[in-house]
Amino acid sequence: MNLTAFSVRRWQFTLVVFAGLAALGVSSLLSIPKAEDPTFPYPNFGVVAVLPGAGPGDVERLVVDPIEAQLKALDDVKSIRTEVDDGLAVIRIEFTAGTDPARKRDEVLREVNALRPRLPGEIARLEVDEFNAARVNVIQVALASGTAPSRELERLARDLKTRLEGVPGVASVSIAGLPRREVQVAVDAQRMAALGVSAGELLQAVAADARSIPAGSLDAGARTLSVKTSGDYGSVEEIAETAIRSVEGRAVRVGDVARVTLGDAEPVHLVRFDGKRAVLVAANMKERQNLFEVRRRMEEVLTGVRAALPPGVSLGLSFDQASNVEHRLAGFARDFGIAILLVLVTLLPLGLRAAGVVMISIPLSLALGVSALHLAGFTVNQLSIVGFVIALGLLVDDSVVVVENIARFVREGHAPREAAVEATRQITLSVLGCTATLVFAFLPLLALPGAAGLFIRSMPVAVVFTILASLLISLTVVPFLSSRVLRSEGRHGNAVFRALMRAIQVSYRPVLHRALARPALTLGVAALLFAGSLALVPRIGFSLFPKAGLPQFRVTVEAPDGTSLAGADRGARFVEEVLARHPEVRRVTANVGKGNPSVYYNVAQQNEKAGFAEVLAELDSRDQARNDRVLAALRAELAGFPGARVELREFENGPPVDAPVAVRVLADDPAALAGAAARVEAILASTPGTRYVHDPARDRKSD
Repeated sequence: MNLTAFSVRRWQFTLVVFAGLAALGVSSLLSIPKAEDPTFPYPNFGVVAVLPGAGPGDVERLVVDPIEAQLKALDDVKSIRTEVDDGLAVIRIEFTAGTDPARKRDEVLREVNALRPRLPGEIARLEVDEFNAARVNVIQVALASGTAPSRELERLARDLKTRLEGVPGVASVSIAGLPRREVQVAVDAQRMAALGVSAGELLQAVAADARSIPAGSLDAGARTLSVKTSGDYGSVEEIAETAIRSVEGRAVRVGDVARVTLGDAEPVHLVRFDGKRAVLVAANMKERQNLFEVRRRMEEVLTGVRAALPPGVSLGLSFDQASNVEHRLAGFARDFGIAILLVLVTLLPLGLRAAGVVMISIPLSLALGVSALHLAGFTVNQLSIVGFVIALGLLVDDSVVVVENIARFVREGHAPREAAVEATRQITLSVLGCTATLVFAFLPLLALPGAAGLFIRSMPVAVVFTILASLLISLTVVPFLSSRVLRSEGRHGNAVFRALMRAIQVSYRPVLHRALARPALTLGVAALLFAGSLALVPRIGFSLFPKAGLPQFRVTVEAPDGTSLAGADRGARFVEEVLARHPEVRRVTANVGKGNPSVYYNVAQQNEKAGFAEVLAELDSRDQARNDRVLAALRAELAGFPGARVELREFENGPPVDAPVAVRVLADDPAALAGAAARVEAILASTPGTRYVHDPARDRKSD
């Protein structure tokens, strides 16, 4: 007894099994982690080194060269790329895909820590950052006010951070836009001269009292205790009471010659939300969590915080990943409904009963596909949703073929149970061949190597799982249901079937007759159609990964090296003014001196840089054609800002890349390097279709 015969004759068992599988599918759909983007382990790290006051040449010689030499000795290194600015170096090291990211991170940390004693002691920051698509912020809120003091915004931001950190499923919460606090000592030069105290003595006294140093050990019977002097200041008053020297038997303290206050440091990162000064609070989510459930819990916290805000302070939603995921799932539900409707319409010639059988097979196949995806450790994200949408057009093939053949057997006078078994057995080999062809078409995507393969893998997996589930359904459930619900409607079928046959006889049959009578002409026309389709490819365009299709976009402002924070702020305000003139744009968040916190998996946050600004904004529509027109108009207006490179960038899928086309020019002689880079830049800028050309030595924009 084959599988089909067993399913038909042991229908009670079939019914129980597939009712359980349907329940499993519903449970998997509710519990499977949902996020906008796929998460995958990828061994890619960045070493960030900050050496204040050093020029690019000194940073390269003192910091970059030793670190690169240390990292190159590691195994499985694919590439090392370094960006050097005034006082800053970012060294990106990428290992071969497939290696263990945790082990490679430990190796990078080990090498950097071992090298630290040989690097300049003035390094203010030296840390290793790991690329992790799961650490993208899923929500970003702005506490904005035009009148509230920064300390009030800081208090509110830290309170919100504490509350969000307590939400189950939240991994970490960060605050951006707060000025750093520093102790400011304003010396009185005349008073110091009168007491004979120099500025060096004052600095030495404060530094000595602020240092914790070992002071030896103390024997205490059977134990030896370590002794350490504690010089940590606890308040501004303690600093003012620090003794500098003794003059005529009286201690001269810091407060006698200087005014000590606690205030805001020189700003290095400015944030505005819809034109108002703001502080950003961004939260990301732990891996394998349900985005909608975590977002619901965070909304409860935000609602409570909004109700308690003081007058003049507002809490705005700068970014919300849940809305993007919800839109994609709504699109999939719409496609699912359309697929059900089309099946109903196209199978009307076979009767409503046959159409009902096929319609039942669609959700069952998807339920099994989602269950398999969940068990394999994948999530529901934009790519797996694309896979399910593709599968919608394929998974009905097997069921339609099986139902149509069973209906034909029933019309010829076979009993429904006999027709279900014999008709399915007759075309089983054809169904297997069709399914194998579809599966093999997606196998190359499963074998795609590198970061691109890891990123896209959930899409072909979703397609393959759903198609295989469809095969199982078509050979078991479909024959079982057909044997129970199909009824004979006569040898010539129902009225719709007879009308369809007459239409085929009138239209398609003469064309088929002529095509078979002139095989050479038929093949020639087919070849011309194929060649014509290939000729359309250049007009359509080609890219490995498409745009993300999100309503959010970002505008970056990069001024020449040496530009102050105020210079970058002028560029950011210009961008805000341009965006404000377009009513389609909303939720405008400006970051000056640093990039916006990461809200998309392949766009990392720009490190602190005085001449840099980034504006995150959102359009009020998801109509792609309308949005393209708005963005084109914005690009034309933004091109008019002098003295800085202003680029409007849409979010794109795929692994992080510098640009669609990146040309690296290598040379030891800086002069020769600059000349060659200028020539390459000129060639790229003159290429039709080029929008932006970025030469780190000499920025230029081409439209």
